[in-house]
Amino acid sequence: MRPAAGICLALLALAPVAAAQEEALRLPSGLDARLQEMRTDRRMGSGLIYRFRFVADGFEGGESAFDRVTRDLHWLCTEYALPRIAEIGPRPGRVVISLADRPSDFGIHHPEIVQVFEAFRPAGGTCDWEMF
Repeated sequence: MRPAAGICLALLALAPVAAAQEEALRLPSGLDARLQEMRTDRRMGSGLIYRFRFVADGFEGGESAFDRVTRDLHWLCTEYALPRIAEIGPRPGRVVISLADRPSDFGIHHPEIVQVFEAFRPAGGTCDWEMF
C-alpha cells in the first residue's frame, strides 16, 4: 500500500471518533462528557496505547468521588473506546481514559484543572483496570 493511501485509510477510520467529539455522553454519575481528543503512541515495553481524553463540565475529583469517577472511567473505556478501537484498526495493549473539568493541552501540567486518568487493558468486550 502506498503511504498516502495508508494515511487516508487511517483518517477515514478516525472519522467516527472526530464526529463523536460533538456528542455528549451521559456517564453513570450523571455528568455529560465530551471527547476532547483521541491520541495514539507507542511506549517501550507497553506497545500501542490509545488515549481518549474527555471533558465534563462540573467534574470534581478527590477521594470522596473515587467510586463514582472509577465507574465513569470504566464505562468510557468499555462503552465508548472499545467500539471505536474495533473500527480504527490495530489492537492496543493499553487504553488510557482521562476525564477533566475543562480542556487542556496534552502533557502540560495545569494545576487549576481537575483531571484524572486510568489505564485499562482491552480484554474481549470489556476493559480490565491496570494500576500504573
